[in-house]
Amino acid sequence: MMRIRMVTVMVVVVGFLTTSAAAKLHKVGDEQGWNPNVNYTQWSADKEFYVGEWLIFNFDKRYYTALEVNKTSFDSCNDKVFITNITRGGRDVFELKEARPYYFLSSGGYCYHGMKLALVVQEQPPLAPAQAPALNASPNSLTSCAKISILSLIVVSFALMTNFSW
Repeated sequence: MMRIRMVTVMVVVVGFLTTSAAAKLHKVGDEQGWNPNVNYTQWSADKEFYVGEWLIFNFDKRYYTALEVNKTSFDSCNDKVFITNITRGGRDVFELKEARPYYFLSSGGYCYHGMKLALVVQEQPPLAPAQAPALNASPNSLTSCAKISILSLIVVSFALMTNFSW
């Protein structure tokens, strides 16, 4: 019974690792971080954002905040009515959970100095046939997620076949 429980835990952990490995983390503002006088419209212009990806806001929490707001508040730099206060420690992450426009700004008047970000999140595109591994693909052509999944299945199979005790 203990062996089955451990195998189940291992499969769940490996499954989590393979799905989370595909999620992208976007560092807002790249090396400039979340600060005044950064053009976040320009920063986001060449990027695509998908459901399940993450934003990380790096900033000095003594001065700045990261707030999710609606479009009206974004347009007017209104920090009084916000959807979510992302601010925790100045290195704060936010998951893009659904396909829709998202709006962020900093309070304290910093929105007027450029600390505002609008982006549109899309559904994950389906894998094109060229991106999906073929059934007869060589091991070198498989993605790292596929390699991890195959390796985990081999380990679990070995453990079950040899009555390996955890």
